Amino acid sequence: MAITRQLFQLQELDTEIERDESSLKIKLGLLGNRDRLDAAGARLAAEQKRLEELRHRHKEAEWEVDDLLRKVAAAEEQLYSGRINNPKELSNLQHEVTALKSRGDQAENKALEIIDLVEAAERIVTSAGDELRALEDEWRRQQQQLTVEIGQLKVNLDELQQSRLQLVEMLHAPTVTLYDKIRQQKKQAVARVEQGICCACRISLSASALQKARSGQPVQCGTCGRILYVS
Repeated sequence: MAITRQLFQLQELDTEIERDESSLKIKLGLLGNRDRLDAAGARLAAEQKRLEELRHRHKEAEWEVDDLLRKVAAAEEQLYSGRINNPKELSNLQHEVTALKSRGDQAENKALEIIDLVEAAERIVTSAGDELRALEDEWRRQQQQLTVEIGQLKVNLDELQQSRLQLVEMLHAPTVTLYDKIRQQKKQAVARVEQGICCACRISLSASALQKARSGQPVQCGTCGRILYVS
C-alpha cells in the first residue's frame, strides 16, 4: 500500500479520534451536572418562601380585622347599653365606633388583597414544583443516556487507538514524525490532490511534484507544506 494512502488513513483515524474525544469531554461535563435542577430548585424555594410570607401577612391582617371587630362590638355595646347619658361622651363614642369601622373596612380590604396574592403565589409554587419534577425526570433520562453514550464512546476510542497503533507500526518512524509535525502546525497534515491541484491550498502543482506525489511516497506541497495524496 502506498505510504501516502496509509498517512491519509491515519489522518482519518486521528480526525475521528479527536471528534470522539471532544464528544466524550462534553458528555462527561454533562454527566452529573445539576445546574438547571439547582436553578429550578432555588426558584421553587424562593417562591415557597414568598408564599409563606404572604400567608403570614394574611394571618396578621385577619388578626387585625378580628381585633377591630371586637373593639367595634365592645364600643357599640357600650354605646347602646344606656349606661352613658352624657351627650358629649356619647358623641365621642359614636365617632370612635365610626373610626373603628372605617379601620375595619380598610383592614378587610387589605386582607382580601393579600389573599389574592396568596392564591397567585400558590399557583406559582405549584407551577414551579411541576417544572422541577419534570426537569428531574428529564435529568434522570439524560443521565442514563449519557452513561450509555459515554461507554460507547470509550469502547470506540479504544478501538480507534488500537487501529492507529497498528497503522503507525506499519510506517517508518521518520514518516510518522513528519506527519505529526505538520498536523501540529496545520491541523490537516495530508491533502488530497484532484486535477493537479492541492485541495488544501487550492494551488496547482508542478508536473514534477505531481509525478512524485503519484508515486505514493511522502511529498510535501511546495505552497502549504502538507503531504500530498493522490487517490
